[in-house]
Amino acid sequence: MRAAFILGEIAGGLRRNLTMVVSVILVTFVSLTFVGAAGMLQLQINQMKGYWYDRVQVAIFLCNGTSKAPGCVSGAVTDDQRKALEALLSSPAVAQYVSDYHFESQNEAYQHYREQFANSPIVDSVTPDQLPASFRVNLKDPQKYQIISETFSSRPGVRLVSDQREVLERLFSVMNAASLVAIVIAGVMIVCAILLIATTIRLSAFSRRRETGIMRLVGASKLMIQLPFVLEGTIAAVIGAVLASGTLWAVAKFFLGDVLTSQYPGTAFISPSQTLMLAPLLVGTGVVLAGVSSMLTLRRYLKV
Repeated sequence: MRAAFILGEIAGGLRRNLTMVVSVILVTFVSLTFVGAAGMLQLQINQMKGYWYDRVQVAIFLCNGTSKAPGCVSGAVTDDQRKALEALLSSPAVAQYVSDYHFESQNEAYQHYREQFANSPIVDSVTPDQLPASFRVNLKDPQKYQIISETFSSRPGVRLVSDQREVLERLFSVMNAASLVAIVIAGVMIVCAILLIATTIRLSAFSRRRETGIMRLVGASKLMIQLPFVLEGTIAAVIGAVLASGTLWAVAKFFLGDVLTSQYPGTAFISPSQTLMLAPLLVGTGVVLAGVSSMLTLRRYLKV
């Protein structure tokens, strides 16, 4: 009997305040989508770190005719200097940190440059002799980059020792900033959702003030009076959270999984199943903000 009464009150409240309920669903959907987007960015950053950090190369750039580095005072790297560097890479002291390495000549560097910047207007203004030859070193443990850097930076014929991790860290910093922006926007939208839920509950309580007054007179408990209102806000928030979860899954499935994966096959993107890990968080957030805003509103306007 009580369950039927509560369900009837919920249905009546949702029907009478349909416009506000739809507004709550939409605002909750947008706010939790931003929360989920921030979570997706963090998952993607962690995925890319795990994928790329194991593939980080150390590039030992050699001197060319235009190098001004301290190790290039004698001009372009000589064959003897290059052989000495290669011998050092193969020595037991260094080889224990090196998985493998290969030498990239200036012509090979030029070909890679033309492939990478094929659409750039300055691609034809660069010549092979302007690009440095290099040793591309794969490490057994990328965390040991500093050892390779200290060993080779001061060697004759070495222009620069570069770790790709530095480039990746800049990329991840940009992604972290985007994640922070999404969190800030989500926070603003969550405040809007709380205000809308409170307004919806307030209107619902006002439209049923006669019924709640009668329930007080006959000795109904606080739970019986408040529960229909709380569940109305919670249902609207949960629907918004489910829509947000479905949107994130669709983005991971059709945008990351189909579009970006085909365009960037060498990049590890998160899977749709990983985005579903965010669904309980989004639903829980929706339930909490609906419950808190409902209880605070009811305590003030129902006086129970």
